Amino acid sequence: MKIRTHAINERNAAEIITDEIIVHSAEDALDLLGNLYYQGFDKIILHEQHLSPEFFDLRNGMAGEILQKFSNYRVQLAVVGDFSKYTCKSIHDFIYESNKGSQVAFLPSVAEALDKFSQ
Repeated sequence: MKIRTHAINERNAAEIITDEIIVHSAEDALDLLGNLYYQGFDKIILHEQHLSPEFFDLRNGMAGEILQKFSNYRVQLAVVGDFSKYTCKSIHDFIYESNKGSQVAFLPSVAEALDKFSQ
């Protein structure tokens, strides 16, 4: 796993670079969050493929539990990917509601994530 640093408004955002799933559980998310926060990052960009497919099944509560960790520690999270493949209305509603706030966003590109972080 590599970390690409993006400077935004005198703050650092970490973009995770890997081909692997790195978040299989809320504990994995908390470990990642803590590690990056300790390194001075308060904004994190994950790509959709970094999250276990179970994240996108809202019935199991994983997404809510993981996103609550980021909210509790006031670390902004952007998940970048193509979410059009998810056909369940509840996941589209979840993404829509998340994007209305400032803490978590689901966006199609890193550039849009960086723009969201700069607001």
